[in-house]
Amino acid sequence: MTRLIATDLDGTLLRDDKSVSERTVAALAAAEEAGIEVFFVTGRPARWMDVVSDHVHGHGLAICANGAAVVDLHDNGRIIEVRALARSAALAVVHALREAAPGTSFAVELTTGIHYEPHYPPFFQDPGATVAAAEKLLHEEPGGHAAPVLKLLAHHAELSPDEFLALARSAAGEYGSITRSSPTALLEVSGPEVSKASTLAMCCAERGITADEVVAFGDMPNDVEMLSWAGTSYAMGNAHPDVIAAASGRTVANNEDGVAVVIERILADRTPPAEGTEADTTADRV
Repeated sequence: MTRLIATDLDGTLLRDDKSVSERTVAALAAAEEAGIEVFFVTGRPARWMDVVSDHVHGHGLAICANGAAVVDLHDNGRIIEVRALARSAALAVVHALREAAPGTSFAVELTTGIHYEPHYPPFFQDPGATVAAAEKLLHEEPGGHAAPVLKLLAHHAELSPDEFLALARSAAGEYGSITRSSPTALLEVSGPEVSKASTLAMCCAERGITADEVVAFGDMPNDVEMLSWAGTSYAMGNAHPDVIAAASGRTVANNEDGVAVVIERILADRTPPAEGTEADTTADRV
């Protein structure tokens, strides 16, 4: 029996306009009412969770920054668990990628916000950000009082996304977990063994929930480990090929409410349909 639903946000639960459809809102509420916990598991930082904070019931927890943070959405996104990337390891990744992929620019996601290099693309308009070389951004302050590093981000203007990912894992994979969720050549580096899967497994263990009782959804390479870990997993109709290979099933695209389609079927399977009706089978579409 399904006890927990774990879903990515961008490209998965959210439509392309970053909205949550009425159908999806209703499906999430119905799942919680049926006693199924829902975890949002995303690469987003806690400060970007307002898009779904109104749709979390029960525990109110979400896993952010690809597993580097567990946040309480009932308490304004307060971080309650951190799995940090050591600054020394982040610096090692910076040096390795500067050598392996000249032209790489970096940003550093801290628990207190994001900071970036001068040539890093302006993906994030944060007036409080420090703009400086990665080495300065990652400088270890005396006494070890610096804010924890959640992610190191690396961007390359010329390499293809998958080419850059493969190169980075070869050159710097020993220093951290390297993945991507963007359609551009933008990589995300977490601490070793830190992923959506490992943090989700930790949260499930605290609740006595096994992998076989988890249904997971995703669309990009940063979802692969989570989909492989969960007992049942679905790649979205718009998913990356690696995600399709990792998942045990497929649903329709995010713009077609693929997560809601599966949740509705899970709930329908708990209650036999009325005579003369048929369950929705679009989640089996390949």
